[in-house]
Amino acid sequence: MNKARLKQAERWFLSRYPGGFADPELVAIGKKHRLDKMQDFVVEHFAKKRFRNTDELLENWVKLVGRASLVSVFEKPKFRDLIKSLTPKEKNRMTAGLKAQLHGDAQKGFEQILGVLLAYKFAKWSIISLAPVYANPQIEVFVKPTTAKGIITQFELENLYYRPQPSWDFYEEFRKQIQVMRESVHPSLAPNSPAFTGFLMMALRAGEKPLAER
Repeated sequence: MNKARLKQAERWFLSRYPGGFADPELVAIGKKHRLDKMQDFVVEHFAKKRFRNTDELLENWVKLVGRASLVSVFEKPKFRDLIKSLTPKEKNRMTAGLKAQLHGDAQKGFEQILGVLLAYKFAKWSIISLAPVYANPQIEVFVKPTTAKGIITQFELENLYYRPQPSWDFYEEFRKQIQVMRESVHPSLAPNSPAFTGFLMMALRAGEKPLAER
């Protein structure tokens, strides 16, 4: 990690938003993402007992994706249609995968969901990393391809090579390095994982040149 660039990004961000994510402008923006409400939705509708009803669980998964500001408007209807086209066996695999991802063996669940998505040529990072980050926004990460690639390049993260096809190895390493980066900046920039990656995304968009050179 290029810590100098990270600290430069921190200084730029705090000069613009002195209160970090407590800054009134960012608080207003944050309300549009409804993190608290999305987290409450996941806690309620994806509790262990909810997995007894496969169809209801999948309906709620479609609702989650549909309501998530983190997911592209183009991917939402495609995910809805994918769920509708699943066979009973595939529905069971998807729900079992999500249950493991949220309540058991996260790697096993990740790979089980991935297997179904690959069969439909819809293995999207936005789908596979969405529920976990709402369930546990302090630990899990949402992988947005453009942002992830930019973070890796701009801040020179080692041992990370982005690929369009999701993989557990990448997710685990990306999550680990994001946590290290969070611990290196002022707490106001990292109240949770989505906010911190939002800060990094805004820093990337601040200009084409690396921040350290601006």
